[in-house]
Amino acid sequence: MSRVNPLPITSSLFFRMVLAVNLTARPFARLYSRKYQLNLTEWRVMIALANVPGVSANEVARLCGLDKMTVSRSLASMMRHGYVARRPARDDRRRLILALTPRGRRIFAAIAPSGAAREKALFGGFSPAERAQLGQLLDRLVERACQLPDA
Repeated sequence: MSRVNPLPITSSLFFRMVLAVNLTARPFARLYSRKYQLNLTEWRVMIALANVPGVSANEVARLCGLDKMTVSRSLASMMRHGYVARRPARDDRRRLILALTPRGRRIFAAIAPSGAAREKALFGGFSPAERAQLGQLLDRLVERACQLPDA
């Protein structure tokens, strides 16, 4: 009885997408993790907070595509390191909003340029039209992923 592999890595778009993300993110740990006591997930949370200050942990989870528990653990670590502060929202005191502290903003400013340069180098071989098309396809992919049931 022969078994057919339902997810061959050579033709799986999903696996190749994960591979691309892993390969581009891999240098982060070597370059920044020890220096700033910041792991890759915390860096992703930091990016969200740098772009959308004053959001809740639930909103960070949605922006990053992470589960709430992962975001909660990341935020706890980032608060211990003095990178993030939280305070009650003015309109709903039960809701906590988050923002980078001055120290967190300095760390972001120190790391972000190399991330932007890496992105520029990664997509430098693509034409503007190809980058636009990829952006549209990724937007559709994210929209579809949001519609999938949690398994």
